[in-house]
Amino acid sequence: MDLSIVIVNYRTYELTRDTVNSILKYSYPFNYEIIVVDNASGDDSLARLRDYFKDNVKFIESSENRGFAVGNNHALRQVNSDYVLLLNSDTVVWENTLENIYSYMEKHKDVGACGCRVRLENGELDKACKRTFPNVKNSFFRLFHIPNKSSDDNYNLTDLPDDEVYEIDCLTGAFMFIRKEALDKAGLLDETFFMYGEDIDLCYRIKEAGWKIVYYGKSSITHLKGASSKKQKSKLIYEFYHAMYIYYNKHHANESSFIVNIVVYLGMGVLCILKLFLNLFKKRV
Repeated sequence: MDLSIVIVNYRTYELTRDTVNSILKYSYPFNYEIIVVDNASGDDSLARLRDYFKDNVKFIESSENRGFAVGNNHALRQVNSDYVLLLNSDTVVWENTLENIYSYMEKHKDVGACGCRVRLENGELDKACKRTFPNVKNSFFRLFHIPNKSSDDNYNLTDLPDDEVYEIDCLTGAFMFIRKEALDKAGLLDETFFMYGEDIDLCYRIKEAGWKIVYYGKSSITHLKGASSKKQKSKLIYEFYHAMYIYYNKHHANESSFIVNIVVYLGMGVLCILKLFLNLFKKRV
């Protein structure tokens, strides 16, 4: 098998259906499989997807929802392809995107993972598709919305063109085209992360293992961002800051001073509490 495409479904029948259809509508110069992991949706979405796609899609049913990383890992432990694509259930794959990135990866054997240009529903760039790794300085600027013109701390790489190809640090988990050899060396997604942060952590480990991460801006997908996570907003806010804590504690705490660590942990805690408090006054979607 050349490519295994892994999609995690959680109560998103229409979105997952449309994502899979956006793949199936095109032909490709390689063989592939689509694996949908149902993360214990508890509704009829899995049954409806099985009925709709029949034998065109493989399904894995999880007995409990332990998060995005665990859901993807259920499939990753079973695949034996040259490449794996982690794809969100709220995306639309454009024509030639998979073909172009597959061809690029075949020609560049030192690239461990590749992402594409990710557009939001309104056509704007999803800035998460090309990033540097978070550190104390750039995270401070971003979390407190402080303008920063330094290219050294430009977390979202806004100074780089959106439609070109170049090496970066980090892709978004909405679309990660990964060489299986690189994944085998780096390891599966860290299941400590429930959602958020697992993509950054995996990219970090892929680069640590000696592989390049590349942004391929010549091809695109559309990301209906947030469409699969509109419920449980308070939990999502908590998970975002919890993921920040896990990532920092795993990759940066040992190299930072005690004082810096205390400031970072306190900052995360205060921001999380503040966001949760403000969320109480927002109208539910």
